[in-house]
Amino acid sequence: MAEVRLPGALTTLFPGTPRRLALPGATVGDVLAALDREAPGMRDRLVVAGPAIREHIRVFVDGEPAGLDSPVAAGSTVDVVLAVSGG
Repeated sequence: MAEVRLPGALTTLFPGTPRRLALPGATVGDVLAALDREAPGMRDRLVVAGPAIREHIRVFVDGEPAGLDSPVAAGSTVDVVLAVSGG
């Protein structure tokens, strides 16, 4: 199991979803699939066809930038961060 930490702006779109969850998965993609089972439709907010993580989303595993194929060890922390942009 990994601890997944979600931004408040994302969880408000899925009422009842906590900002921290313990989820299984050997890769980031597996963890996001488990997250989608807890909050149906959330994966679509994070991943585009290809599949790839959306350009305005960043995922970190234990503080390191990660992609869908990045490994997730038991006890890891997976942070989902909304990228900040503007002009």
